Amino acid sequence: MNQSSGYSEVSNEQSPGIDQRFRRFLPVVVDVETGGFIAKTDALLEIAAVFIELDSDGKLKTGKTLHHHVKPFPDSRIDPASLEITGIDPFHPLRLGIDEEDALRQIFKNVRSEVKEQKCNRAILVGHNSFFDLQFLNAAAERTNIKRNPFHPFSSFDTVTLGGLAFGQTVLARAVVAAGLDWDETQAHSALYDAQMTALLFCEVINRFKPIYDNLIID
Repeated sequence: MNQSSGYSEVSNEQSPGIDQRFRRFLPVVVDVETGGFIAKTDALLEIAAVFIELDSDGKLKTGKTLHHHVKPFPDSRIDPASLEITGIDPFHPLRLGIDEEDALRQIFKNVRSEVKEQKCNRAILVGHNSFFDLQFLNAAAERTNIKRNPFHPFSSFDTVTLGGLAFGQTVLARAVVAAGLDWDETQAHSALYDAQMTALLFCEVINRFKPIYDNLIID
């Protein structure tokens, strides 16, 4: 066993479960749309989560998707410049937004169930500029006094870094195209679409490293 790397070579025809792939962390892709860049003061307006699974060949694939429009919390800040980018009208009567506490509790409940189902210990957020999404997720959980946050509080997988590594591209749209996937600019800046495309990008990058993983086991 190579103590310095934490990996040992194995001869094993059977791919490990996803609980073994990332040290019992379950990757869950999260994307948020917000009223600005400051997590403690700016409104959370939209959130989407995409689960990651293993197929029968041991490759990552996208699974169930969750998505909510979120009502701005009381006295939250909303920068008009952010709304110009996202195209969100937080107060549109047909938007059908829900309180951020309800949105988080529903997503966290599903994530905890999936963590248990996949025999993992905790979820780990995957995002494009993941620090941004994780900050808003943690701030909303703290603001709504939700104690059972299933996500690791500070670790994450960032597809900006992974896209730069695998394809030399850090912008989501460019990394997606470089990966050979289709990109629809008209749907961009929607939490649902961006989360789904981030999930596909994450799977594509990790699957390209599968031949290496097939000869390693996490210690």
